[in-house]
Amino acid sequence: MGGSAKLEQRRVTGALNARERVERLLDEGSFKEIGMLATSAVAADRESTPADGKITGLGRIDERRVAVVSNDMTVKGASSSSTNMRKIAWIKETATRNGVPLIFLGESSGSRVPDSLGAQAMAQAGLDPQQYCRRREIPWVSAVLGPCLGSSTWYTCLSDFVVMRKGAFLAVSSARVTSAAIGEAIDPEELGGWRLHAEQTGLVDMVVTTDEEALGAIRRFLSYLPSHSGEPAPHRTAGADVEPLSEPLTELVPAARAKTYDMRKVIPAIVDRDSFFPLKDRFGRAAVTGLARLNGESVGVVASNPMFKAGAMDPDACRKVTSFLVLCDSFNIPVLFLVDTPGFLVGLEGERKAAPAHIMNMIHAVQLCSVPKVSVILRKSFGQAYINMGGGRNSDEVAAWPGADVSFMDPEVAVGVLHGVSRNEDAQRFEALKAELVRDTSAYALAGAFGVQTVIKPEQTRSFLIEAFRTHRRSRSAGVGLHEMRAWPTYF
Repeated sequence: MGGSAKLEQRRVTGALNARERVERLLDEGSFKEIGMLATSAVAADRESTPADGKITGLGRIDERRVAVVSNDMTVKGASSSSTNMRKIAWIKETATRNGVPLIFLGESSGSRVPDSLGAQAMAQAGLDPQQYCRRREIPWVSAVLGPCLGSSTWYTCLSDFVVMRKGAFLAVSSARVTSAAIGEAIDPEELGGWRLHAEQTGLVDMVVTTDEEALGAIRRFLSYLPSHSGEPAPHRTAGADVEPLSEPLTELVPAARAKTYDMRKVIPAIVDRDSFFPLKDRFGRAAVTGLARLNGESVGVVASNPMFKAGAMDPDACRKVTSFLVLCDSFNIPVLFLVDTPGFLVGLEGERKAAPAHIMNMIHAVQLCSVPKVSVILRKSFGQAYINMGGGRNSDEVAAWPGADVSFMDPEVAVGVLHGVSRNEDAQRFEALKAELVRDTSAYALAGAFGVQTVIKPEQTRSFLIEAFRTHRRSRSAGVGLHEMRAWPTYF
């Protein structure tokens, strides 16, 4: 690697080096390195560029084969060069051809300068016209474990799961280059820190504090996914210990619609014990997305969360759900909708973020999604959000709890729109008009029109879902979907 002095500097900071990361990530003794003897194409650098700054190879996680690219910052800052880009191209092609998940352990300084300067160097760029093209034949996973520039940034943005260590950095250019380009001082954390990407851009799915936590998150994420898009999601034999340990759903979800609650506490009370793996938990918080198991089977969970914006879906929540549906459809993971939403968030902020386009992107994704979809309406589902959250024929099967309300809009709002009456002006008339509207919004009225297939008690939710997914498991296609979203952009 880059020599004992550089490796010792890393040990002092608590960061693992590139080879240590590979060892901690993979099953013991399973790594087969490819390209260890590769060096820089520049003759003067060949003695100082062992493996040319990128550790590549194949190994196993839980006995399943995976491919790995681990950036070695001790060798020229893991900068991109003609040799190590050929190494990455080889491992990408090999992983894709053989149906093996690909993992990027990101930390790099970008393109190697001065090797990349000049017309001749630029003429070598882009020789692979498919270098950054994703068709989701295999899962891609990225960990942002230090400064990530250049190819580390690009591959991170194309990945299906991104975990970022606090203190790491992800951007197009470094703070130093950016400051020089725009002529003002730049805070690296504001330019590419974890808060930016976890809370504002949505590029990061999970934030951790150590390298070890990041590597553990990668192993866990891949446990829910198949090795490639041509096989169903993995099944774990369900034993007696899968039943959730939590409060009853009737205690977690207040009957009164004005009372908020956290959907992230409801999901663990339905799925297998300790199986819920949230994604983008800090972004678009009016929606919850994550992977879980239901009686040993992998499922994707999409839920509205009344704890944030009363569960009203905003553009960020729509983006979050859309990207998650792309993941589930691409890798054959059935989708569970848990619904308690007053609709889409209205107002200037949403319109300025192109809310209508994001709403349409989301329903487009729902309707292209070919995996089994089952929806449960807990308390309410109003307006277009009813359709976007799997209502009607947008799920294979829909159930509602007895107290659920469904309508084009909240009856409280509808009284004002239809009759021009507010509670403050005439409370008695307002309540009478509201009672008239509510009569046709009940779960039983919806079931009577066959808008849902059944009305279930809250305590029946888990058993209903297990049976529903058994019914709709797509046995004729061996659980493999159509993958019509396999080339959907990873960020939009």
